[in-house]
Amino acid sequence: MEPTYQLTPRPGMELAADSDFTRHTFVVIDFEGLTPVGRSPVPIEVAAVALVPKDGELQETWRFESLIRPPADVPVTAFDTRQTGITAAMLARAAGPEHVMATLDALLDAPPYRLVAHGAGTEATLIAHQAAHCPALAATPLLDTVRLARTVYPELPRTGWMR
Repeated sequence: MEPTYQLTPRPGMELAADSDFTRHTFVVIDFEGLTPVGRSPVPIEVAAVALVPKDGELQETWRFESLIRPPADVPVTAFDTRQTGITAAMLARAAGPEHVMATLDALLDAPPYRLVAHGAGTEATLIAHQAAHCPALAATPLLDTVRLARTVYPELPRTGWMR
């Protein structure tokens, strides 16, 4: 059985009854990437889970995870491995971004979708640079959980994960 997540909105924010909210599939997405000097970020891993609102819960419909082989001229440094736990040897066996991103894109078969990411700037950049391989993903609106949290809870401190 797929996991479910209870929707427990704040008073006055009844998302479970909002038809615009419930008609969407929310794809929570996260990338790990390399940031070579003088170049755009390069994805080395992507994970995504699709959630649909149903009966007051978010129900998982699919999940995807894959390592992504970076270009040969972009090394995986010791710092990168400490940050991500991903080694050059692991990536050497991985598929390239054109295959991985196209495979993920093929899962987006029942719109409308909304992408959800924490501090979504990195995800937006990585997706934009791979748009030729994932046109549906690149065209999907992206919600930033940091910005959403700041809107709903403006009193949150600007430390740690809420910068």
